[in-house]
Amino acid sequence: MTNRVTLYDTTLRDGAQTQGVDFSTADKQRIARELDALGIDYIEGGWPGANPTDDAFFAAPPVLSNARLAAFGMTRRSGRSADNDPGLAAILSVAVDAVTLVGKCWDFHVTMALGVSLEESLAMIGQSVAHAGSKVKEVLFDAEHFFDGYKANREYALDAVRAAYEAGARWIVLCDTNGGTLPHQVRDIVTDVIAAGIPGSHLGIHCHNDSELAVANSLAAVEAGARQIQGSINGLGERCGNANLMSIIPSLVLKMGFKTGVTAERLTHLTAVSRVLDEVLDRAPERQRPYVGESAFAHKGGLHVSAVAKDPRSYEHVDPTLVGNSRHIVVSDQAGRSNIVARLADMGCSLDDVRRDGLMAVVEQMDAGFDSREVVDLVDLVKRLEHQGYAYDQAAASFELLARRVLGQVPSYFQVERYRVIDERRKSAEGHWLTLSEATIRVVVDGQSHAEVGEGNGPVHAFDVALRKVLTRVYPALTDLELTDYRVRIVESTAGTEAKTRVTIESSDGKGNVWVTVGVHTNVLEASLEALQDSISFMLYRISQQ
Repeated sequence: MTNRVTLYDTTLRDGAQTQGVDFSTADKQRIARELDALGIDYIEGGWPGANPTDDAFFAAPPVLSNARLAAFGMTRRSGRSADNDPGLAAILSVAVDAVTLVGKCWDFHVTMALGVSLEESLAMIGQSVAHAGSKVKEVLFDAEHFFDGYKANREYALDAVRAAYEAGARWIVLCDTNGGTLPHQVRDIVTDVIAAGIPGSHLGIHCHNDSELAVANSLAAVEAGARQIQGSINGLGERCGNANLMSIIPSLVLKMGFKTGVTAERLTHLTAVSRVLDEVLDRAPERQRPYVGESAFAHKGGLHVSAVAKDPRSYEHVDPTLVGNSRHIVVSDQAGRSNIVARLADMGCSLDDVRRDGLMAVVEQMDAGFDSREVVDLVDLVKRLEHQGYAYDQAAASFELLARRVLGQVPSYFQVERYRVIDERRKSAEGHWLTLSEATIRVVVDGQSHAEVGEGNGPVHAFDVALRKVLTRVYPALTDLELTDYRVRIVESTAGTEAKTRVTIESSDGKGNVWVTVGVHTNVLEASLEALQDSISFMLYRISQQ
């Protein structure tokens, strides 16, 4: 049995059926290029004739270097011959390397959904595969509802996949369409299918995640002898999604010893591919995704961080760099001295001759460069501030400023002496209500006092406008500062309108650098201004270090 597992991505077709997902043609082209560069073997582009976007994609597909482009569709309809079925003709009219035809393998669906006999259904499968094989290089058969069908009527389910295989299908793909099968059942059924005459080298698996077992079921099928896995980026798909290739690929390669088209070098781009899809969908990446999530290798508890400092294997199942991710030491009220020392090392706060060859080496040398009491004091300060509502695990930039200020490394770039914000609500000439905010501020920069006025669509915006009028004259680089996200959360919900408010602001310099700052106050405006001023100070500090 070959040690090579073929990877088939269905993000652009099955993933497009996700609620709230609407790919453009350009989106599909970009995702296909990313998958091709990653080393995926098959990219399912969509269903020709189903919608204008898929038609436009197949009319102008991207040039692929590694992957084969596949079109998806159904077997012929009842009452039509394979060479006289408009749906099948549409699938075979596009220039692709392979077509994937889906057919019914559950007798319940054959009689209920199709309304035909089991014998006719088998004929529809065999004739469609044979006809497609005369038109394209390769035919795959998606055995829809195979596992449910096998449990209900083993003989018909096996007859269905034999019909496709004997008609020339290169791959028979067993689909857990409802996502309800368990790993041991997948393993047993795949073993039986191989014994019934479908070689594992021609057998694939397509799992849905309705029981949160799609990844486990896919790996179980490979253990039983299947050699193709279908899935999608980040598990995108209808209902609860498809098998997540971002988890399957590293598990196959790093843990199970299988070869795929994703080489060791390409595997380091896995996290980037995951985040490209989030960017296309305009979604925030899920922090806790295995392997590729921001929190996948994040360590918060002091005992964990202390152990990771000695040997990362103590709390990491793989080296994060192998999948293009990175270790993240979180600072919070759960932190201990090890967290602080590790974060200081990440920030470069070490002796001039220290170079980060390994976390433990840095910790040892930093212990010689930082007074133990200083570190403990910073731990205590972080814990007190987090108790007040600050969240430094979410706002790494504010923590860095806090630490560097304690260490005397950050100058005071500006001081807001006073400010006043006025909100006015009035009717326009057309009779519409308008709300206008105006901020008047006095700021000291380099010993000089400056006054400015700014208008905005809210008090924070108005303050930002007025402050930047002053600061950009002294620090022109701040013209590139952009506030990309603004979030407000009540810290003490039981206090009602007197509760403390935590504001986090995400900022960018327009060059790909993003940072998050935090402010806490009973006054939401004060909390916002604290986070905003931290954001500006953080950018100025980073610029000063370049």
